[in-house]
Amino acid sequence: MPAGALPMLILRVLQSGSLHGYAIAQRIHLLSSEVLGVEEGLLYPTLQKMLVKGWVTAEWGISETNRKVRCYRLTQEGRRHLKAELSDYDRVTQAIQDILRTA
Repeated sequence: MPAGALPMLILRVLQSGSLHGYAIAQRIHLLSSEVLGVEEGLLYPTLQKMLVKGWVTAEWGISETNRKVRCYRLTQEGRRHLKAELSDYDRVTQAIQDILRTA
């Protein structure tokens, strides 16, 4: 996974509703046609940083398998940050495409 992409992907996945950590990792894996994998050792520290920055909130809940899980929800600040990240991503991706087409 490209450096710095994980927070953007997490925020984008959470736009459709609150999810627990394992569900976030699964959703990223499935939506990427099983190309991207998110390891627990990277996912949970990233979610913790996002909590501190105010991009997500968390509350305890029960999973589909009856286990106690922490569910994450996107905040208004997280929505603003995602919008800015997507704009930057589009700009950089376009610049890279321009170079690849013309070099």
